[in-house]
Amino acid sequence: MKAALLCLGLAVGCTTQEGSTAIEIDLDLPQHFPEPVAPESNPLTAASVELGRHLFYDTRLSVNDTLACASCHKQESAFADDRALSLGATGTEGVLNAPSLGNAIYARPLTWAHGDITAIEDQLVGPMYGESPIEMGMTGSEDEILDRIREDSLYNDLFAEAYPDEPLSLELAKQALASFVRSLISYRAPFDDFVAGNPGAISQSAQRGSELFYSEKLGCSHCHAGFAFTTAVASSSTNTQPTSPFHNIGLYNVDGRGAYPAAAQGLISESGFERDMGRFRVPSLRNVALTAPYGHDGSVASLEAFIRIYEAGGRNVEGGSYAGDGRENPWRSIHLRRFELSDEERGDLVAFLESLSDQDFASDPRLAGPW
Repeated sequence: MKAALLCLGLAVGCTTQEGSTAIEIDLDLPQHFPEPVAPESNPLTAASVELGRHLFYDTRLSVNDTLACASCHKQESAFADDRALSLGATGTEGVLNAPSLGNAIYARPLTWAHGDITAIEDQLVGPMYGESPIEMGMTGSEDEILDRIREDSLYNDLFAEAYPDEPLSLELAKQALASFVRSLISYRAPFDDFVAGNPGAISQSAQRGSELFYSEKLGCSHCHAGFAFTTAVASSSTNTQPTSPFHNIGLYNVDGRGAYPAAAQGLISESGFERDMGRFRVPSLRNVALTAPYGHDGSVASLEAFIRIYEAGGRNVEGGSYAGDGRENPWRSIHLRRFELSDEERGDLVAFLESLSDQDFASDPRLAGPW
């Protein structure tokens, strides 16, 4: 437990002050969670969260009234998708796995492969208005969607309470959605109880798995660090990254020179630098047992399968259009080191990862759909 406490603490407060918060609700955070921040331009209030909750579960926001945010971010999956690639409102399949929204208030950056998207309001532009691929498909249908919302008297009341003296608009809808997403904070996993001093909160197997996770033999905590189990995090006491939040974990090597499939090549698409091929944001491991399938493209089915990829130092795709040995990818992270586990050790590591599941979060009626 000492190793866990040390590593949980290291990711909190090792960089510079970000500034004042705009949070007007009690988040009731545990001691090992730092204070998050919300922008002054969109304070986190009970009214904005409640409006955002209604919008998050409402299909009327999509072009054809078929898709809600919750369609691809399911509460029972810790607000991730149980599909490898989500389907948009028009049936178009995406190219990236929809990650969990748990603790998104701390996430910096917010997307798989864009280092400059650090505000949830900015991130929402993609799923709301993006056309490649189409998700909500709102572009060109803004007036129709607004009319649907205005016709509901409940929304008129909710908007007026959340944003008094401001006319109902999709911009305010975006702000409210951001507020609801910021309220999705997960901190009630058995491992949290264990860290708080209850040694019986997790099994002996999970405790052994914890020691493996934090060991130098595996080195998992170099990237999956701190209270959020990721280096892609910021709070009221942090605003810069102690280490890069983007890594190539050797899932592909389609040309023998490190290339990833053209549909999703990682940070290189933004930076243009060859070294960024296959580099994607380190996801949080909180609730990871609830969020299968895994990987930026949802191509890994289970926790055990992912652990075996890490053991091998990458994945060897033996056939098909993506054939290639990711273990030999020249852009693999320096933190991806080969190691060997026994079946028992692998089971212990899975048990530890399962202890990060916050079942209360996945079933909390306060976060569920209101319709």
